[in-house]
Amino acid sequence: MRLSFLGTGYLGATYAACFAELGYEVLGYDVDDAKISKLAAGQAPFHEPGLDDLLRRGLASGRLRFGTSMAEVADFADVHFICVGTPQRPDGMGADLTYVESVVTTLAPLLTRRALIVGKSTVPVGTAAWVEQLVAKHADPGLQVEVAWSPEFLQEGYAVEDVLRPNRIVAGVRSEWARDRLHAAHKGVFDLAATEDRDVPVVVTDFATAELVKVAANAFLATKISFINAMAEVCEVAGGDVTLLARAIGYDPRIGNRFLQAGLGFGGGCLPKDIRAFQARAQELGAGEALRFLHEVDLINTRRRGRALTLAAELLNRPVGPAGPDLSGTRIAVLGATFKPNSDDVRDAPSLAVASALAAAGAAVTVYDPQGIPNAREVQPSLTYAPTLTDAVTDVSLVVVATEWAEFRNADPVLVGDLVAERKVIDGRNCLDPGQWARAGWTYRGMGRPPA
Repeated sequence: MRLSFLGTGYLGATYAACFAELGYEVLGYDVDDAKISKLAAGQAPFHEPGLDDLLRRGLASGRLRFGTSMAEVADFADVHFICVGTPQRPDGMGADLTYVESVVTTLAPLLTRRALIVGKSTVPVGTAAWVEQLVAKHADPGLQVEVAWSPEFLQEGYAVEDVLRPNRIVAGVRSEWARDRLHAAHKGVFDLAATEDRDVPVVVTDFATAELVKVAANAFLATKISFINAMAEVCEVAGGDVTLLARAIGYDPRIGNRFLQAGLGFGGGCLPKDIRAFQARAQELGAGEALRFLHEVDLINTRRRGRALTLAAELLNRPVGPAGPDLSGTRIAVLGATFKPNSDDVRDAPSLAVASALAAAGAAVTVYDPQGIPNAREVQPSLTYAPTLTDAVTDVSLVVVATEWAEFRNADPVLVGDLVAERKVIDGRNCLDPGQWARAGWTYRGMGRPPA
């Protein structure tokens, strides 16, 4: 069985390389010539640990290649995975399905034998049935081309592991043939699990349930993050410590301790746009009341970014007027540009939002990130960027830790203290040891934590 992955962004490129590693013949397709050239040279156009090695091995083996010809894709593959982006529409909260429609309507007329088209992109419920209609309109009906939906559950920074060793596979199918083909397309995953004595749960569903699984999971995670950030707001006025609170409730097996890290909130290319698209789709279906709480989840998330600005004014003893704090004349280092560590993704990153807000308040802001500076420059060119942590913090009056990279978590507060003008730090991810930094002479402020 030969596989194609339509769209070679974060999702498609990772899946293509991993499935070639599992032994499949794989063709990755994209309309972006520059991206395809980079992938064909064995280099991912984004940062993901371990992916470049897989790309090079797959290309060297001959099992992996990339191209821009949909005719070649149609001739080559038995199963076609849709991996294109579904960004938020510019005119509303819903998902833009332009790229999904484009790949389907381009591929379908070129097919010459029976094939399975499988959606992996995160889409509004009802999309799979719509894709099925597009296929029926554009493909030769005699070929009996079918559609399935199997959402992805990749975590940036851990995506290679998530593809090779998934914690579940969801298969939304209409027929036994589609189910069998989708199972065969994942045989390498099951074989690897068998050698490691693991099980890979498979949930076979209808189209609508398969589509809802991903958005429901993201909505739940976003809600959990915003819940603990709401508790941080309460702790800040009540004098509590949200990190101890999270630890205490996390011992309850019904709750668990994952995603209970209070801070600046969530960002990235998935959670923010997915919960908005989920709300929009529910409204279209007449079930908008069921997801009204997601609006508050979004608001809590946004408020945490503003809290960093307030803390900066407090620490720097600067006035707060009707238009907000006046930080003119201050120098601030923001450590982190990506929305999470082990990634170069700066989409909707709280770190960059905080850096921009500090700069808008008049501060001279310098940003440092181990991987995200090139992407950050594109979206926030007016900010100043430093090549190293040392360069970023030298002679500043305030350090803001905005992304929990290991380099920042493990930084020596004594050594950093020798570089700054004033030892003041905002721990925007609650990833530092307050006592250690306080003993080194720092005035420490965390998110939802008492001063140290």
